[in-house]
Amino acid sequence: MTRQATCGGLPRDLLRLRPGTGGYLAFLGRISPEKRADRAIRIARRAGIPLKIAAKIEPTDRAYFEAQVKPLLDGPGVEFVGEIGEHEKAEFLGNALALLFPIDWPEPFGVVMIEAMACGTPVIAFPCGSVPEVVVDGVNGWIVHDEHAAVAAVSNAQAFDRAACRRHFEERFTAQRMATDYVASYHALLSATAPRRVA
Repeated sequence: MTRQATCGGLPRDLLRLRPGTGGYLAFLGRISPEKRADRAIRIARRAGIPLKIAAKIEPTDRAYFEAQVKPLLDGPGVEFVGEIGEHEKAEFLGNALALLFPIDWPEPFGVVMIEAMACGTPVIAFPCGSVPEVVVDGVNGWIVHDEHAAVAAVSNAQAFDRAACRRHFEERFTAQRMATDYVASYHALLSATAPRRVA
C-alpha cells in the first residue's frame, strides 16, 4: 500500500475543526494491552499535561486494566472518563491538545486517528501497523519511536497548525475520497485481469 492510499473514511461534516483549548491530552479506544493506555499515562505525566481516557473495558481485558492501568489512575493528572458515545467525540477530541495513540500491535487502520484529524487534533503515535500510512510528521501529527520522543512531541502540540491537519483529513480521509479510491482500485484490477484481444 502506498503512502497516498486511503484505507478508511468519515463523512466530511461528521466532525469539525475545533480549537484544542482544553489543555489536556486524549486517549480514545479500548483499554487493552495492545492499545497501551499505561504508556499514554506515562507520556502525559512526563509531559506535565493532564490526560483524559475515554475507553471501554472488555471482559477479556479486565485483568490488564486491573494490573497495569488502574494503579496508574491513582496519581494526579489522569481522568478516566469511561466509554463515550459518537456524539461526544467531537468535544472530547476537538478540545484536546493531541491524541495519544501509543499502540503496540499491527493496527489495521485506526479510525480514531482520522477522527482526531477531522477535529484538527494532531496524533502522537507509535509506528505500528497502519500508522506510517496515516500520520505524516508535522502535518497531522508525529510518529515517535519511544516515550521520550512522545513527550517531546507533546511540547509542540500547542503551536500545531490545526487547520492544516483538518485540510489533510479532507484531502485523504473523507468517505468520498475513500469511495473514489476504491472505485479506481477496482477499475485497475479489472483492467489488469481483462483478457487481451488477439489482433
